[in-house]
Amino acid sequence: MSYLITVPEFLASAASDVSKIGSAVTAANAVAAGPTTGLLTAGADEVSAAIASVFSSHGQVFQALSAEAAEFHALFVSTLNAAGGAYATAEAANSSPLQTLTPLWQDVRAVVNAPTNALFGIPLIGKGANGAPGTGQNGGPGGILFGNGGDGGSGLPGQPGGNGGNAFFFGNGGRGGAGGIGTTGTPGAAGASPTNGGLGGNAGSGGVGGNGGLIFGSGGAGGVGGTGGTGGSGGDGVTGFVNATGGGQGGNGGTGGTGGNAEGVSGLFGGHAGDGGAGGQGGHGGQGGQGLGAGTGGDGGKGGTGGTAGLGGGSGAGLVGAGGTGGHGGDGGNSAGTAGIGGNGGNGGNSAGGAGGDGGDGGNSGNAAVNGSGLVTAETIRGGNGGNGGSGVTGGNGGNGGGGGSAIATGTTNAIAIGGGGGGGGAGGNSTGGGTGGHGGQGGNGGGVAATVGLSSIAAGGGVGGGGGGPAGIAGGPGGGGGGGAGADVTTSTATSGGGFNGSTGQGSGGGAGGGGGQPAAASGTGVAAGGGGGGGGAITGGAGGDGGQGGSANGVAPGAGGVGGTGQPLGGAGANGAAGNPFSTGGATATGGAGGNANIGGGGGGGAAFASGTGAVAHGGTGGDGGP
Repeated sequence: MSYLITVPEFLASAASDVSKIGSAVTAANAVAAGPTTGLLTAGADEVSAAIASVFSSHGQVFQALSAEAAEFHALFVSTLNAAGGAYATAEAANSSPLQTLTPLWQDVRAVVNAPTNALFGIPLIGKGANGAPGTGQNGGPGGILFGNGGDGGSGLPGQPGGNGGNAFFFGNGGRGGAGGIGTTGTPGAAGASPTNGGLGGNAGSGGVGGNGGLIFGSGGAGGVGGTGGTGGSGGDGVTGFVNATGGGQGGNGGTGGTGGNAEGVSGLFGGHAGDGGAGGQGGHGGQGGQGLGAGTGGDGGKGGTGGTAGLGGGSGAGLVGAGGTGGHGGDGGNSAGTAGIGGNGGNGGNSAGGAGGDGGDGGNSGNAAVNGSGLVTAETIRGGNGGNGGSGVTGGNGGNGGGGGSAIATGTTNAIAIGGGGGGGGAGGNSTGGGTGGHGGQGGNGGGVAATVGLSSIAAGGGVGGGGGGPAGIAGGPGGGGGGGAGADVTTSTATSGGGFNGSTGQGSGGGAGGGGGQPAAASGTGVAAGGGGGGGGAITGGAGGDGGQGGSANGVAPGAGGVGGTGQPLGGAGANGAAGNPFSTGGATATGGAGGNANIGGGGGGGAAFASGTGAVAHGGTGGDGGP
């Protein structure tokens, strides 16, 4: 097989060169025409006249042939130019054939669609119009014979997205529009009578996917649910004893839209139902207001729940969407007295046939710092618990617990600092079958403390949150217990220290481990400090509970005694005992580990071990957190 490659530019150049050759030959013929066609006789005799006549006739014949050759040459040049132009035109048409056909097709389609547009308001051939963004408009239907349905427009704030347009005989259904986002909560007013932060608005659901054609085509995917609105921040207090207010709860995520159906006999030709839309993320909780002076900081708002996943369309096994992620809890407000509690994370959204959404993380507790005369107390309470994972074929993971806040107290006669416990991790979501449950969330760390009176200073770290448990088959893993907060107390004559607030228990029904107790730092002057106890784990109903975390190590003349584990209930095991202290120092200090937390169904946390420095000082480790319900 032979191939011909043609370059139009080369043809045009060759035609120009050949034309120049023809012009040169024609000019030469014109110069030779006179001498060769009108030859003079050498004399008056008959022989000379005959010779001149012969040569003149030959010259005339040559000129006649030259004229024919020039005519052929001109035709050849014209042919070359025409060929080059034809190839150039063909290349231009091949490079953009639609540019030539589009105007013609538009005219033809307008004529073809005119009758059905007049009768039904629907074209015979063509795609349906898309809904405008931010309006929630439905997508237009596809052409009666051929054409995909239009996509639905995204929703207004808090409103559902538009549905996708349907196809008729041949074509795919349009996609559902995304749900509108939730509105942000209004901030709380500050002042002598502060107000709470406003609730975040719930998000709109995703639009339903359009149905596929009766003969050929697939259903459109459902729209994604909107994201819930963030809760408003709490109002700040004023200087004095006015407490700040809490942040608003985050709005819930929107439900995912249902996928469109595969209609008629389209399934026989590869058509399938549309996938369901994913649920929207829950809104984050608002931050608690700031406590000024001795006022308490506001609590953080709870995160919104993730949206439920949309179902797949019928008649063709459309996939179910994933559940939405829960919103994060808001952070607690700071204070010069008692700090606010962190908000709990929102739960993940559920999915009937897809993956469950992850739980949101708990908010951190606010921090407290007090500097004054006489007796001074600074305390934080706890971080927020992580949200539980949503259920689905694969369970969602639990959210992590928020950290306990730190406390710093500086006084002239007495300083007390109490750290906050960490929030418990959220439980992993259960599997509805065909998969595994989700992992439990990590417990939050306990808050550290520092207390100072004159030259005496004590510091201790909070307990480390327990790790979340892995799933047991279809059952989701339990969340880890929050680490216990540390505590410290310094006076001018003596110094003792106990545990701070307990860490929150892990969420769920598994045997998650509690958090470990804090490791105290070195003290100066006369004082002691003890690490906080670990939080208790959860437990499977009817089974042994998970052990709580052990307390931190201690430094003293003699090892501090380990805390006794919490008593187990009929459905749960006892908590682990606290760790014994490590001797290091001089003086007559006595250190005793804190008692373990009581168990409910779960095991209680181990008590914190003690740190001691100086002569005659006594320190007790923090009490471990109680076991899970």
